Amino acid sequence: MDGLKVMQRDVIQRRYDRLVLAAALLALVAVVLGAYVRLSDAGLGCPDWPGCYGHLTVPHSEAAQQAYPAKPLEAHKAWKEMVHRYFAGTLGLLIAAICFTAWRGRGRLAASPAVPTLLLALVAFQAVLGMWTVTLLLKPAIVSLHLLGGMATLALLVWLASSRWLASTPDSLQLAPWAMLGLAVLGCQIALGGWTSSNYAALACTDFPSCHEAWWPSMDFPSAFHLARELGMNTDGSRLSMDALTAIHVTHRIGALAVFIYLGWLGSRLLHAPGLRPLGIGLLGLLLVQIGLGVSNVVFSLPLPIAVAHNAGAALLLAALVVINSKLLRGGSP
Repeated sequence: MDGLKVMQRDVIQRRYDRLVLAAALLALVAVVLGAYVRLSDAGLGCPDWPGCYGHLTVPHSEAAQQAYPAKPLEAHKAWKEMVHRYFAGTLGLLIAAICFTAWRGRGRLAASPAVPTLLLALVAFQAVLGMWTVTLLLKPAIVSLHLLGGMATLALLVWLASSRWLASTPDSLQLAPWAMLGLAVLGCQIALGGWTSSNYAALACTDFPSCHEAWWPSMDFPSAFHLARELGMNTDGSRLSMDALTAIHVTHRIGALAVFIYLGWLGSRLLHAPGLRPLGIGLLGLLLVQIGLGVSNVVFSLPLPIAVAHNAGAALLLAALVVINSKLLRGGSP
């Protein structure tokens, strides 16, 4: 009888682990797809939600024109948006399955249902943000929150996936506070990147390392970081100035420098810590690639492949830091 219980527990655990791994990979794809949709200006490819022109797929232009005469159908943009929604919807179903499995296997799984339940609530809120992104016409605060929600979903799934497979490391707790701070620093920079992208400020400065041929150009910070405003507008309805867009861009650059210095230091510490050298190499490699992609976006005027890769790099850096924190804090304990 005990042997049967062990077999049942192992089956549930394997099913749970596979679901978590699949969801983590799908979350990464969904984050990158979301960046592709945003950067290719397809965020309003479908004027409604969750369907597209009242359909579950992209309709023919005649049907779309009848339903939304003020919004002519651009099929290539609509398909980009719908493919992203299909992936996000599938991810939501996977997370629901993870949550169901975690509660059903409570006491038998080497995991608590707390994080899966949090994930399910987060993905439900993500769906609401996705709807508001369309209905509120790409309002920067909503678009940025939607990006952060996607990154948070990815981080929690990576946390679940990594926690069971990492071997413990002696004295790893000494670096744990610094790794947690690194995660916080990167999170702030991802938020700045989302604000830069959602305000279309990535090309507010077209030279590097200076901006408008100055080290400290004219900038309007109050307008730049006012959250309750529409896309491209000030709160009084006037057009957002170049000084405000420049302030957003320069702040993101300063944040990138801070991340480069801090994570570079953290990576060097990991290189010299017993058992942590591979994580240090991975972190430093991703960091160098990400900085290179950021500079390339400015130098080459934001080509779509590089811009999408820059978003993917941020997601991979986040995943790497979650794995590092998981190893340092939990040492692979279930």
